[in-house]
Amino acid sequence: MVKRLTVLWAAALLCLSCGERKVMSGNPLFEGWYADPEVAVLEGDYWIFPTYSDIWTEDGSEPVYPEKRTAAYSQQYNVQTFMDAFSSKDLVHWTKHPRVLTTEIIPWVEYAMWAPAVFPHKGKYYLFFSGNDIQNDEQYGGIGVAVADHPGGPYQDALGKPLIDKFHNGAQPIDQFVFRDDDGNIYMYYGGWRHCNVVRLSDGLDRVIPFDDGTMYKEVTPEDYVEGPFMFKRNGKYYFMWSEGGWTGPDYRVAYAMADSPFGPFKRVATILQQDPDVGTGAGHHSVLQIPGRDEWYIVYHRHPLGDDKGPHRVTCIDRMEFAPDGTILPVKITFEGVAAVKLPAIR
Repeated sequence: MVKRLTVLWAAALLCLSCGERKVMSGNPLFEGWYADPEVAVLEGDYWIFPTYSDIWTEDGSEPVYPEKRTAAYSQQYNVQTFMDAFSSKDLVHWTKHPRVLTTEIIPWVEYAMWAPAVFPHKGKYYLFFSGNDIQNDEQYGGIGVAVADHPGGPYQDALGKPLIDKFHNGAQPIDQFVFRDDDGNIYMYYGGWRHCNVVRLSDGLDRVIPFDDGTMYKEVTPEDYVEGPFMFKRNGKYYFMWSEGGWTGPDYRVAYAMADSPFGPFKRVATILQQDPDVGTGAGHHSVLQIPGRDEWYIVYHRHPLGDDKGPHRVTCIDRMEFAPDGTILPVKITFEGVAAVKLPAIR
């Protein structure tokens, strides 16, 4: 009888462990080609706003990559003319909210709408985005902003034009992230082409305003920066993060710096997210989630699935992000399993 009970108990434990595996999120988090994910907690739910990242081809065969800069360059991005969003109660089960923003709503964007950044402010939700992938100041496009009453939209063009439409300090106006500091100041970090700026935004989020020293665009580029800036604060320290390498290649990765000021200086500490040839490649352009009220952190990012060599084909994933006792970030292990279900704490 004791032996039988032991066997039954072992079987129960095995079933329990199977049940635990069933509530893992898995990676990718949801179906489809999605990149540059921004994660946030909004209205009691988890939300992810990613870039739609499929490939347009003229004859259905060979992809037209942006590096070629051919006449078909803009057509390649004609598939990237909308943004979907995803919401979840537990990080495991996700609901798709299709086309929360499209180029039909933002008429100044002809193609290449990407890198969303959501920001709640005064009862509204502001969705910042990059549009048109301008290559010089003669072309029209840059960083835009849309606004809605609910995270899932519908969003409307807040300005009718780009918020930033020129190169400053060599930074292409793309890949924006908006950060509210403890003193209430709202900063936006942005930039491609290996240059990163920080600007201060007005309380209406409709214009760039000067810093106390009168400057408008402060360059904060760290070593090896390429694009995709992100900022968060923990235990009084500013953690500035960015992507390195080529976005279509396997070496795309995330590095970070720590500073005592939102303006740096940002000295590179280490790479914390990168490819695992047995799991996926090109892991980068991420965002960070803190569970409200807890020192519990997750990183949401995109990567290329194994066996797919098409640069724009990327999927959205999540894994745990942990810290050493000295506050440095431990290297993230990318996984197929993802993370276990996490319900949001009740808001009191």
